Amino acid sequence: MEATDIQHRLVIEDEFDALSIEVEVPDSSRLGVTRKYPAKAHARKIAEALGSQDGILYLPGQFDTNWEDSDQGPPFRQRRYFYYLTGADFPGCSVTYDIEADKLTLWIPYTPPATVLWFGTTPSPEDCLARYDVHDVRYTSLLSEYLTSRLAKVKTLYVLRSSHMPKFAEFDRLKPRLYIDTTSLQPVMDEARVIKCDYEIDMIRRANAVSSEAHKQVARSMYGLSNECQLEAAFLSSCIAQNAHVQAYPIIAGAGSNASTLHYDANNEPLAGRQLVVLDAGAEWDCYASDVTRTLPIGSTFTPEAKAIYDLVHQMQEECIQRIRPGVFFRDLQLHATLIAVKGLLRLGILHNGTADEIFKNGTGSAFFPHGLGHHVGLDVHDVLSKDLLRPAGESMWGKRRPIGPNSLRAMIKQAATISESSGGDGSANDAAAASSSSEGRQHNRLQPNMIVTVEPGLYFCLSYIEAYFLRNEQHRKYINRDVLERYWAVGGVRIEDCILVTENGYENLTTAPKGEELLKILGVGH
Repeated sequence: MEATDIQHRLVIEDEFDALSIEVEVPDSSRLGVTRKYPAKAHARKIAEALGSQDGILYLPGQFDTNWEDSDQGPPFRQRRYFYYLTGADFPGCSVTYDIEADKLTLWIPYTPPATVLWFGTTPSPEDCLARYDVHDVRYTSLLSEYLTSRLAKVKTLYVLRSSHMPKFAEFDRLKPRLYIDTTSLQPVMDEARVIKCDYEIDMIRRANAVSSEAHKQVARSMYGLSNECQLEAAFLSSCIAQNAHVQAYPIIAGAGSNASTLHYDANNEPLAGRQLVVLDAGAEWDCYASDVTRTLPIGSTFTPEAKAIYDLVHQMQEECIQRIRPGVFFRDLQLHATLIAVKGLLRLGILHNGTADEIFKNGTGSAFFPHGLGHHVGLDVHDVLSKDLLRPAGESMWGKRRPIGPNSLRAMIKQAATISESSGGDGSANDAAAASSSSEGRQHNRLQPNMIVTVEPGLYFCLSYIEAYFLRNEQHRKYINRDVLERYWAVGGVRIEDCILVTENGYENLTTAPKGEELLKILGVGH
């Protein structure tokens, strides 16, 4: 009998102390997705956006490198722009796309037998043609000959940056007659990468499935864990058992006050005596990322303070996810999450001496929610154009490690309120948090179908940050009740994060890791 490859997973049935096998049935809506990497489609998309009928795109892949003074090196990581045009995830390659001829060629290294002995072989041209949707695959030894011949007949060479230009002797002779464009390609590729094709969505969905199962396994084993490092190990173990060997980013497993550090990565402290642990971890699948965060109570019960903050963050996330659809400005989701946080912290007494509208517009909510609501996900976990999702008008410096402080928050509120007023609103906090107007035009912070973004609100009690920028500032400290806040320092922080696909009419949550009541049921945690 011929063997059949069936997608499945092993599931521990706690109730019966047994192991079951769950067969995973393919989604019929996705059965038509090609298993070849759609490199030709990506190349044509970029050529169309460039608006050129002539020219050669040239992108080198990454090479193996060693650490200084060592014969060992870091794990290989392919250049993502190169990968987008090929799907090839091994070192020493290049790619060319001839726009006029519509010919995409992958150039691969030949592996001599002595190298095979130590490291194994790289895919052959035949292997590559079977895996990647390219027109031709040739050895890199022929690349200089091809470029010399073809560049003598075209006008433009497109490269990502000047350091990526071809490196061979004859190229210097060709340079004077060529227009070498080092500025057009990256923005065009960014625009292409931010809107995912069906194949890419499938890969990110698979990465999320792996990560979600790993988060579930961590939750199931929580009572046997005593240190942050064991959460990291349990997550990694589950991913590798599912044949996902690469993490999209360093795992964050922060308990207690460590949960208030957004990119904590020591993962080496005991869980005892802490209330919560934040596990922010996501695997890659074929170079495509996932980004998933869950916050778990430590022990058999939630403290009242931890439960209150968890429920508030859960509400922030759920309401923002429900609002995702094409045309929505991501800034408005950020403001909505912040307004929910301010109202909730007022109810808990952490904020006082003002209305929600007053405190919201003052920017004081950023003391506890100091980061962006999310970012794009794709070949990078913080994928291309992520910095533009929330960049306020006039902000030139913006990025992953820049907190959203009071000034940035007030700038977003002012932008949203201005648009709201121009469309007939009254400029209130609710209008600012909900404003989405087509009069802003097409911008990178506006959601479009087939974008994948994270929604990851959080509330944090970072003593040094809140003391330095809020409790010592009269503009903010008047709204913060220090006596009540004292009870919440030990909570540390709560973050909940899912990857959300923007669809034609709304959204699809690609992350299935348990959260809320489902998570608490697995943990057996009482309220």
